[in-house]
Amino acid sequence: MTKYRIEGIDCPVCAQGLESELKKLEGVREIVVDFATSTLHVDALDIAAVEAEAKRLEPGIGLLKIGADRAGTKPLARAADLAAIGTAACLGVAAALAVAWVPAISRLPPILRAIPFIAAWLVAGYPVLRGAFVNILRGRVFDELFLMSIATLGAIAIGAWEEAVGVMVFYRVGELFQDLAIRRARASIRGLIDRKPATARRRHHEGWKMVPASEVAVGDLLLVLPGELVPVDGRVESGNASIDTRTLSGESAPRDVGPGAEVYGGSFAIDGSLEIQARSTLANSKVARIADLVEEASARKAKAERFVTRFAAWYTPIVVALAALTALVPPLFVPGSRLSDWVYRALVMLVISCPCALVLSIPLGYFAGLGGAARRGILVRGGEIVDALARADAIVFDKTGTLTMGAFEVLGIEAAGGRGADEVLEVAALVETRSRHPIAKAILREEERRAISAGIPDIGIIPGTDSVKDFREYPGRGIVARVGGRVTLVGNEAFLAESGVRTADRGAFGAGGFASDADSMAATAVLVAQDGVAIGRILVGDRVGAETPDAIAKLRALGVGTMAMLTGDGKGPATAAARELGIGEWHDSLDPEGKLRELEAFMGRKSRDREAAGATIFVGDGTNDAPVLARADVGIAMGDGSDAAIGTADVVLAAGGLGSIPEAIRLARRTRGIVRQNVVLALGVKSAFLALGAAGIAGMWLAVFADVGVAILAVLNAGRGIAAGRVGLPSRGGSRHN
Repeated sequence: MTKYRIEGIDCPVCAQGLESELKKLEGVREIVVDFATSTLHVDALDIAAVEAEAKRLEPGIGLLKIGADRAGTKPLARAADLAAIGTAACLGVAAALAVAWVPAISRLPPILRAIPFIAAWLVAGYPVLRGAFVNILRGRVFDELFLMSIATLGAIAIGAWEEAVGVMVFYRVGELFQDLAIRRARASIRGLIDRKPATARRRHHEGWKMVPASEVAVGDLLLVLPGELVPVDGRVESGNASIDTRTLSGESAPRDVGPGAEVYGGSFAIDGSLEIQARSTLANSKVARIADLVEEASARKAKAERFVTRFAAWYTPIVVALAALTALVPPLFVPGSRLSDWVYRALVMLVISCPCALVLSIPLGYFAGLGGAARRGILVRGGEIVDALARADAIVFDKTGTLTMGAFEVLGIEAAGGRGADEVLEVAALVETRSRHPIAKAILREEERRAISAGIPDIGIIPGTDSVKDFREYPGRGIVARVGGRVTLVGNEAFLAESGVRTADRGAFGAGGFASDADSMAATAVLVAQDGVAIGRILVGDRVGAETPDAIAKLRALGVGTMAMLTGDGKGPATAAARELGIGEWHDSLDPEGKLRELEAFMGRKSRDREAAGATIFVGDGTNDAPVLARADVGIAMGDGSDAAIGTADVVLAAGGLGSIPEAIRLARRTRGIVRQNVVLALGVKSAFLALGAAGIAGMWLAVFADVGVAILAVLNAGRGIAAGRVGLPSRGGSRHN
């Protein structure tokens, strides 16, 4: 999908109109005009035709394609600044014309007294009048420009010169402040989207050279000095420093790194210098994925956003019809009524009826909430997910790497068939070198530890890995490969049993100081077999994460009291973890299909037990969790999880900890509350003032407040969602974080 930064559309109704018209073009698969972030998302066969049509429909807009480095937004921002200055100058001239002539013209004939007001009205209202005329030619009649033009023209027609000028001037002033408030909110959000590093200091044969960060390739050696951003993901080769990762994870505590440590692009070097070997390009770095997730989230609209779009299409014509009836019917049937009085009331209703406050406040409210969550390292893929999070009342966890630390360690090894423990470990390690599972890492660490103990320093790569052929991994179950020509299986008992390996006879394994039944202990048994014969098993264990009990307690306090655990681990470790955490329902020894089956059964039972069941969350981190992450109402992936899990999930925890989940739910509920407040504010105030206007109590001045004033209040209220997630981003310059 091609993305553009779009400037020059200051009205959400206009943005909706542009989106509707562009969707009619032939060859367009998807079009989203996102007013909150001033972006245009295009998926079409002919991109050039879409650009041309957008500029034809809105001649004043600026389109700038967003590249990998997101450069080029500043010229449009400067143009917007100049437009704001020009608007303020015109309004100043209009106000001066009106005010300066009032004392001097009180004794002049009516036609002469009208001259300064007409001049002031034209100066202030020309952009409004021109925009209304152009939109009428395009078939867009019932927008705010049309309503304001008709209202002020009507005021002039009945001789209300002062109000015609005052309403136009104050409408433009309100629009100016509204635009500034929107731009401030957008700037805060763009701070999340446009935070990728711009440059990098790369090693050349003649020394270090500054290059665009987009030119960094995998394997390049980079130098990061104090006060600079890490350009891309990489590994520290030399140097020591404290780095600030809050732009990625929301974690405020600095982290000390040294040789061998993994660092991510967008991290901020507080002190010390680092030489880093690039492990990714800029486009594939973690900070780039976060920026893309934040921006793409705005294109996924919540039901409330889609509803208000349809509502606005009916609301304004209905109010215009009511205003026309107010102007024409009472003078015919109410004795003693004057046409000018009822026309004035109708004009007031037209001013009040502008739908911008409603249309603007809802998407901006959602996006402010998305931005606030992103500042805390919680990446939510759209307003619809925010609503689902806010309704969450049940949560299902994966175990390994989610509830537990995922840092397995080998507890013991049991051998069979005359094999030794070291031989069993060596065979398993050879197979596991190609796996990324946490258990595989534990086995490899144990093999390395034993090798070093045997006097083989820093083995690096396990000897014999070139003998591993035909490797195939079955997520959540095990691995099949040929090792030295022998068919080797490493996995859980069910996997080996399905492959024809006899594992039921526990006596085949020597006790070796361990219980022969691993299911009775908090350990996972990894069985090893060659050519259909079990040769041993490796017992590995994991610990519950330090923040897991507190996170579960907070979830229960939020009303998310129904909990379950689904894991591929055996009965023993699953039971131990569930009992330690107080989780009443758990299912063990599950493959991905089994997890999916159990999740659907859980959701089915929950929906039958309650008349209005809330949303169900699933939390996981592995490749085998991808199907259940997609099936749950809300799938949450740990930020350090697999690419498959992150790509499938609705929410990504960049900080990687369960402690972010209660915060995500709290922010979602806060965001939905702000959106509801804005809806009530916009509809409530407008309904009240429409009634007051029809009754002749509210005049033009109050009508302007009911329109522009409410829009400004709604924008400011929506901004509370951003403030809720503000954690203080480091600047790109300077040597210290402030």
